[in-house]
Amino acid sequence: LSILLSLLVPADTTRSPDCGGILTPSGLRYLAEVSKPHAESVLRKDLMVSPAPAPSPAPQSSRNEIISVKVDKFSLTLIPDTGMRLSIEVDLGITSAPSTTKDMRLSILAELHVEMNPEGNLELVTSDCKPTLEEVQSTEETDRSAPQLSSSKSSGSDVDKQINIEKICLEVSKLLLFPNERLMSLAAPFPITPRCQVQYLPLAAPMYSEQGIIISLQTTFQVSGTVIPLPVSPVPFSMPEPARSSPAHLILAFSEHFYTSLFSALEQSGALNVSLLSSLTTATLAERITQMGSLFQEDLPVVLQVVTRSSPHVVLEEDKAILELFLTAQIGAGSSLFQSFLSVNVDVTARLHLSVVDTRMIISVAAVEDIELSLATSDVGPILAALLEELFLPTIREEVPAQINEVLRQGVFLPHIASFTYTDVNITIHKDYVLIPCNLQLEART
Repeated sequence: LSILLSLLVPADTTRSPDCGGILTPSGLRYLAEVSKPHAESVLRKDLMVSPAPAPSPAPQSSRNEIISVKVDKFSLTLIPDTGMRLSIEVDLGITSAPSTTKDMRLSILAELHVEMNPEGNLELVTSDCKPTLEEVQSTEETDRSAPQLSSSKSSGSDVDKQINIEKICLEVSKLLLFPNERLMSLAAPFPITPRCQVQYLPLAAPMYSEQGIIISLQTTFQVSGTVIPLPVSPVPFSMPEPARSSPAHLILAFSEHFYTSLFSALEQSGALNVSLLSSLTTATLAERITQMGSLFQEDLPVVLQVVTRSSPHVVLEEDKAILELFLTAQIGAGSSLFQSFLSVNVDVTARLHLSVVDTRMIISVAAVEDIELSLATSDVGPILAALLEELFLPTIREEVPAQINEVLRQGVFLPHIASFTYTDVNITIHKDYVLIPCNLQLEART
């Protein structure tokens, strides 16, 4: 694979990915590590429960009872082009009488993969499961730290029947900490503002390569519960193959089109329209522009009502993310009854700062690099145009970024499954895409 994610692009261009992620072999090892105590808890409940009485009860002395369950090994490995292999070894302590105890080892080898169900959700599926149960023989001459397995299987024994190996295989995916309920949470809608939501929809079942499990996602945005149409990316999203030795658990990638779509959604929701109170009043403005004195009989605050006149655009370059805003400012007087007396076009070029907190990407305007003001009407002379720029440019330069940062202060949720957060995040901005290698961390339960 020299290009990732683009391999998953369907023929329909309206269903192109604009972001995605790779769960690396390191990430799978971490999921296995945090799933081990969970698996032990589940197996204890399943195996140590008292069996139902048989029609002809056996004597109490011959009845097998599992008195201890300990998961010794729990691993999750990648099988390129196929899926994942789950390997579990469980040590069981079994007693058939108060004075008789024997050690057994339950081994489970299962093949897992993720499918997309008809509802469009990802679903963890078991394609094969092979359980075995063997007795561990320890003698006086054998080191207890290295018990030997007997060559004879206990298949068909009373212990086998009590353990109900078939049931364990049917529910083997529940031994992991990301069952299907958590996978479904990947496609849940997340709030950005009270009116705007983001949703990451899987485009296809994941692919499996040596680099990890590759998931391709398309972002949709909702305003007041309705999915809004966004411009289609001119080119399908793809990203370079990551380093195979990457220690990160997960590598997320977001296209330039993702960020443009985000700000377009905010623009369509009205979140970028702001009302700015300048430091001027009609009286102080009349000192510089004499015509103002005849327009307003009383001294009123001067207000700028700023609205977007076309969709914003984000440009990604090496180590730099640039936001381009195309605004129109209606300059007027009065806060309750607004009276506009001039219209000015404002083009803002601002640098964005990106960071990650838990599972949210914090996007903020770090610095305004350029602002251009142009009068929307041509019947005003250049002297007045220069004067308006002198009077209102500082307000626009300071307040527009502050208002945008206020809109985005809660951050934008990243694709994630429930109960996991991101740590050790390293954001790298490249031309056309942003790469976010990070580690997974299981949230502490309260």
